[in-house]
Amino acid sequence: MGATAKRDYYEILGVTKGASDAELKKAFRKLARKYHPDVNPHDKTAEQKFKELNDAYEVLSDSKKRQQYDQFGHGAFEAGFGQGPGPGQGFGNEGAEYYTGRGFEDIFGNMFGERGGRPRGPMKGEDSTYAVEVDLEDAIYGRTMQVELRRDATCSACNGSGSQPGTSPTRCPTCRGTGSVSAGKGFLHFAQTCPTCRGEGSINANPCRTCGGKSTVPKSDRINVKIPAGVDNGSKVRVAGMGGPGLQGGPMGDLYIVTKVRPHHYFERKGDNLYSDAHITMNEAILGEKIEIPTVDGMVSLTIPPGVQTGQQLKLKGKGVPHLGGGGIGDHYVTIKVMTPMGVTERGKELLREFDRLNPATPRGDVTFRGFRKR
Repeated sequence: MGATAKRDYYEILGVTKGASDAELKKAFRKLARKYHPDVNPHDKTAEQKFKELNDAYEVLSDSKKRQQYDQFGHGAFEAGFGQGPGPGQGFGNEGAEYYTGRGFEDIFGNMFGERGGRPRGPMKGEDSTYAVEVDLEDAIYGRTMQVELRRDATCSACNGSGSQPGTSPTRCPTCRGTGSVSAGKGFLHFAQTCPTCRGEGSINANPCRTCGGKSTVPKSDRINVKIPAGVDNGSKVRVAGMGGPGLQGGPMGDLYIVTKVRPHHYFERKGDNLYSDAHITMNEAILGEKIEIPTVDGMVSLTIPPGVQTGQQLKLKGKGVPHLGGGGIGDHYVTIKVMTPMGVTERGKELLREFDRLNPATPRGDVTFRGFRKR
């Protein structure tokens, strides 16, 4: 492919010409993860894009090559222009290797200051989640509840080593402790998990009899968890040190209690506000009245203003759900529903007609509509 057909290196990485080294590294890492051959086996398009990324980053991450590229473009690396090989050309006869032949883990490990393969030092255990259902009352006031967990815990017999006491794993002879071996050929040269040790870097010839070499054993625990006031569906309560076991003597992970609030028969919750209905008579709607309604704090008096309409909402400030973590309380909104009496007597109907004569109204006076076109 000639120089004129090559894409701009900055365009390939999705950065501007003045991008910093950190921005270049971040852009390359993001795209390389997406198009790496380990992630996209047998995908020639991804393979080509990954090669373009390597070429672009190889030039732009080198200050001298970047200066040449900014001045002369792709021509700076064509045969006969400079003294060194261009991006992806290498020095051997086998053709270019993708980023010196490193695999998915290696390219994001050694390049960015991390080790490839399995971790060799202590690492924190994985976090875990546990779902619980709580009543609306619990969500409003909080509660302490008991949770029964079944999880993996560090084996006490081998202290998490996975080997019989007095023994230890030996370095894998195939990968020499790296956990990976070279694979592929030509420019598509990358690392893959060692088939002998399965990426561990070592071979456990004397596995612990208690855990079978797994380093962990199943364990059941009953713990008390404080559910704070204000939780909602999907809220997470962190319990430190109750997650998965650590690796190589590392600390335990954390447990996250995920809450689900059961629906209530009377209150509807939206965020930190509560909603309910209040049915009133026509007389109460016309004349106004004080009525007793349920709230989370018990029965309270609600003033119905004269002339209130069906669907109108009245607010009880501070009678909702506390904000999770503090900082206030939501409100309680009461939706008014005026009840129309049924089975009215003749005398009642006569009085209602008299009431209409004394209080004329035109509730539909603003409705005008000429209809659609004739069929």
